[in-house]
Amino acid sequence: MSRSLKKGPYVDERLYAKVVKAQASGNREPIKTWARDCTIIPEFVGVNFLIHNGKTFVKLYITEDMVGHKLGEFAPTRIFKGHSGGKAKAGK
Repeated sequence: MSRSLKKGPYVDERLYAKVVKAQASGNREPIKTWARDCTIIPEFVGVNFLIHNGKTFVKLYITEDMVGHKLGEFAPTRIFKGHSGGKAKAGK
């Protein structure tokens, strides 16, 4: 279910403050975050993030195409290792 339009996009306030501070100082270091549910807003474009996927941090550079999506969409939490059908039959 999507978020109500009258509420607007959800943006973590502490993360937004870190982005504003980094842009004001010109700091290019990635910002480490656990806020996977935070919506990407235009102010985040050009910023590097380290997004936690439950095990490690995934490096992400924000572009204009990502605006409106969530940070967690770009840091997958599961690793697909393939279906076993073809490999299992070929090995026998």
